Amino acid sequence: MRTTNHGPSEPPRKHRLTIGNPLTLLAVSVVVCLAAALLIGGSTDAWRATDESATAAQSSDPADSDSPTAAPDATIASSQPPVTSPSPSPRRTRKPSPASKPRTPSSTPRAESAGSTRSLADRIKPGVRYRGVATAYEAGDGNGACLFGPADDLMIAAMNHTDYETARACGAYVRVRAANGASITVRITNECPLPCEPGQIDLSQQAFAKLADLSVGRIPITWKLLSPAEAGTISIRYKDGSSQWWCAIQAIGHRNPVAALEVRTGNGWRRLQRTDYNYFLAEDGNGCGRAIRITDIYGERLTIAGIALEPDVAQPTRVQFARH
Repeated sequence: MRTTNHGPSEPPRKHRLTIGNPLTLLAVSVVVCLAAALLIGGSTDAWRATDESATAAQSSDPADSDSPTAAPDATIASSQPPVTSPSPSPRRTRKPSPASKPRTPSSTPRAESAGSTRSLADRIKPGVRYRGVATAYEAGDGNGACLFGPADDLMIAAMNHTDYETARACGAYVRVRAANGASITVRITNECPLPCEPGQIDLSQQAFAKLADLSVGRIPITWKLLSPAEAGTISIRYKDGSSQWWCAIQAIGHRNPVAALEVRTGNGWRRLQRTDYNYFLAEDGNGCGRAIRITDIYGERLTIAGIALEPDVAQPTRVQFARH
């Protein structure tokens, strides 16, 4: 039989840290706190570094992101002053000629370049083929709006009002080709007024008859500017009524269309205004009777001296524009 001891029971034992010295306990607590602080601080720095790296990666190329998170970056960027390249000032441009090319040097004495073909040739440009219609008119002795006087031959034509361009077409040589393949060369001496349409050339009856029967009256054509091989020398003429107080000057017999005419004055070269009857005016007389400089549509300049102020007389020179 088991004998049970009924004496007083021993109280339960508790787990206690045995500390030999209170200072030891304090030192351990300090070490534990420092270690915990280092661990927490390191984790915070690591989180910050990770967050900054992610932010940099996201903002480095916001334009390629299709996610909604790109919107805040776009908003921030729009709050900054925009950086733009200065745009060119509006300017008028001219359509380049398909066949424009650098001007070949001229062998003509006292010739110089004044500019590019594109800047001096306006509606009628070298190398461009134009389309239109040809009609016929009775040319008489060949004189017309260009006021060249009677023509040596009647292979001449009147340019439509638009392409006549305040007499800029005067004296131009034009190759005209019909649909049947026949072609002629004519010189522009007259203007075909409205309702002549752009591209239309009114040929002398003698010229039209080489392309088609006069009874046809109107045929489709193509035409282009020429710089003919055969050309004499240029003449200069003062209009009747010209004097030292007022004068009008024209060039005659030029191979290429004339773009400008200038006279020498005490202050240098003076460019004169062109009229629709193909004279250049010095309404105050300044430069009348002095040296003259003419420029063709290719930019070649010819200086002519020794022309007397003698009205209504065609005075020959020894110069001519180069062929192109």
